[in-house]
Amino acid sequence: MRLRAQFILLVLSSALPEVFAADVANPAASGASRSAYLTDARGIVVRSGSGACWRTSAWTPAHASVVGCDGVLALAQPVPAPAEPAGATAAPVPPTAGLGTAATPGPAASEPLSEKVTFDTDTFFDFDKSMLKPAGKARLDTLAARLADSSVEVVVAVGHADAIGPATYNQRLSERRARAMVDYLREKGLPPDKIFNEGRGETQPIASNASKEGRAKNRRVEVEVVAIRPIK
Repeated sequence: MRLRAQFILLVLSSALPEVFAADVANPAASGASRSAYLTDARGIVVRSGSGACWRTSAWTPAHASVVGCDGVLALAQPVPAPAEPAGATAAPVPPTAGLGTAATPGPAASEPLSEKVTFDTDTFFDFDKSMLKPAGKARLDTLAARLADSSVEVVVAVGHADAIGPATYNQRLSERRARAMVDYLREKGLPPDKIFNEGRGETQPIASNASKEGRAKNRRVEVEVVAIRPIK
């Protein structure tokens, strides 16, 4: 009886290395998958001498992701996209016949036009008069032609006078001259509701009224224009 017990113990001892050979080749297995297999104290999956992994009762086909167990050869790795060669450019997309419509060009760009022009009244009017002279009309024709292809936002004509004579008279004279210029620009086709006029009389001189030259500079009409002009 004693000899038989020793024989059985010997048989069991010789079988242990085959059944519990440690698998040290799979340290990257996930914890969930490895828990479905028998592991040693180090957490390494134990395999039989033939290389088979020992499953636990928690094993399901979803756990078959441990390298070396159940036919898993390697963990799936993301495949990087092939590098594009240096200097490579995207291939042009060929047009599709019969599909879609041709691209519609966008609206033409535009630029704001803001300008202030000062005209001496001696060119536009005779002394103490508010009727435009031919030379003055020619200057206004040039201004109107420049605004022909623009969207006029506002045109303001402001009349000024020198200090000779009563201030009230000079005020009315500056108003009449500014109004005469505005009326002519309206006749040339500029929008009437965008053109305005006013007079400042002798209140805003730009030169001394003590000299003839200074007074000539003060007799003026300033025209300020704001318009939108398309860029060509």
